[in-house]
Amino acid sequence: YGRAKGINVLSIPEIIERPLQPYAAVAIVVRMDEFSAAIDKALTAVFGWLAARGVAPTGAPFFRYRVIDMPSRMEIDIGVPTASLLEPGDGVSTGKLPAGRYVSAMHTGHYDGLMAATAQLLRWIYDQGLPLDTHKTDLGDGFGCRLEIYHTDPREEPDPARFETELAMRL
Repeated sequence: YGRAKGINVLSIPEIIERPLQPYAAVAIVVRMDEFSAAIDKALTAVFGWLAARGVAPTGAPFFRYRVIDMPSRMEIDIGVPTASLLEPGDGVSTGKLPAGRYVSAMHTGHYDGLMAATAQLLRWIYDQGLPLDTHKTDLGDGFGCRLEIYHTDPREEPDPARFETELAMRL
């Protein structure tokens, strides 16, 4: 569909139906400059929490952006899908990603291209006149469900040019 930065490419967006999806996550509130450090800590916590309970994730890790006021504040769930809704605890929350119609596109390339790819996808959504599930809050733009789903494990695929991240936003 287009190039964000050199090797970064966004696929042609599609409208898909996503089912209700239980998940476990660590909720964070961060500034953009704190984001990278918070990710590692949150992912380690949620995977450790699941392992301590003998529960395996049922899909790729994701970020659910709940509220964004760039670059000063973001409310994000760093999570993984689970087979069923679990009891929260020890700093890990649980919930359900809502079912419904989503716009979805695959970004291929390094994570540093995700911001430009997201802007490109949002432009496409608005150009199509699609009703994105958003709302204004006192703390920024709220989203019914805005996801980055990390399909590539960097431990298994070390080449950032081959990282695949799905961008999915609920209509």
